[in-house]
Amino acid sequence: MISSSLFAPAFLQSFASKMESSRSGKTLIVIQLSGGNDGLNTVVPYRNDLYYKYRPLLGIKKDAVLDLNGELGLNENLAALKDLYGQGELAILNNVGYPNPDRSHFRSMDIWHTASNSNEFLSSGWIGRYLDSDCSGCEKNYNGVEIDSNLSLVMKGQNRSGFALENPKKLKKITNNAFLKKVTAEAHGHDHSHENVAYLYKVLTETQNSAEYLLQKTKHHKSHGQYPDTPFGKKLSSLAELITSDTDTKIYYVSLSGFDTHAYQIGKHPKLLRQYAEGVSALIKDLKANRLFDDSLIMTFSEFGRRVKQNGSKGTDHGTANNLFLMSGSLKKCGILNEGPDLTNLDEGDLIYKVDFRSVYASILDKWLDSSHSNVLGKQFRTLDFV
Repeated sequence: MISSSLFAPAFLQSFASKMESSRSGKTLIVIQLSGGNDGLNTVVPYRNDLYYKYRPLLGIKKDAVLDLNGELGLNENLAALKDLYGQGELAILNNVGYPNPDRSHFRSMDIWHTASNSNEFLSSGWIGRYLDSDCSGCEKNYNGVEIDSNLSLVMKGQNRSGFALENPKKLKKITNNAFLKKVTAEAHGHDHSHENVAYLYKVLTETQNSAEYLLQKTKHHKSHGQYPDTPFGKKLSSLAELITSDTDTKIYYVSLSGFDTHAYQIGKHPKLLRQYAEGVSALIKDLKANRLFDDSLIMTFSEFGRRVKQNGSKGTDHGTANNLFLMSGSLKKCGILNEGPDLTNLDEGDLIYKVDFRSVYASILDKWLDSSHSNVLGKQFRTLDFV
């Protein structure tokens, strides 16, 4: 079976003729924490007695919390990111969610990916629709790259889609195999009047060109950052190779899974947070060393948080509103951007959202990507001032 990463017909339509083009402008890096990250044990309301009442076993001890503002603090396993907060390079939004939340992993992730209402089903993702739009540069050879073997819904548009790859060498190896070479050779010169044949030929040709382009770019400029020897660290290392190689890519997407901590959370969640923080810290150091952090914005989200009260399996169940991280050398507002979680006013044991996640998307589209969020999201949302 041909990898799904091949089916990205609009990624680099002019790579073959414009191989020397370079990335310009600002870059967005989206990190997805898959499974429902426990926000209350990530940004800890350690001054709130209700937190410890609801979590007698799972509550993070006060002396282990990395204080941020006297009320909230980072989980100690996020220590690698603590300096960013003090340097004005980390912003935290609390209580992010959407109306009528869905506690299904798949449905909630679809809502986040498509920026739909909870009762609305869309077939394209918000980043894919951005790539479809008439924004500045969209018609040229830039696109979005997902560091994975498969392309997520968030990256799929109606006319253009992002491009999925694990690393340039692997992509080149896939596109260089004998079968694909034979298909391309046999298709060359044949009648392409049939829409499906023409489409496949176009996809194969552009994928092979882009694979060669990305590989050559990373050969010319290798990242020298030191990344953790974890699957997530390797993904970020591949991302760094692309971004520091000056590839003409505007949006990068990467995921870290394992956050569905229904049982024995205390043994799983800290390790995941440490893996996340150490990987992101390595990436930021790399971006800074290459003078790219001021033009980069890193957004981290999860499809939902966990319930406030621990369950009987020493874990937490699916919840609703959550916190969201934003990191850049060019934040206009940093630190804790809004009030912390309200543990006195819950909805059936869950936090009540205060910030619609689409306001975050709207702000990034309008103020970072120079687009029109109402065109991409299909409606108007309040924008925020972090960029």
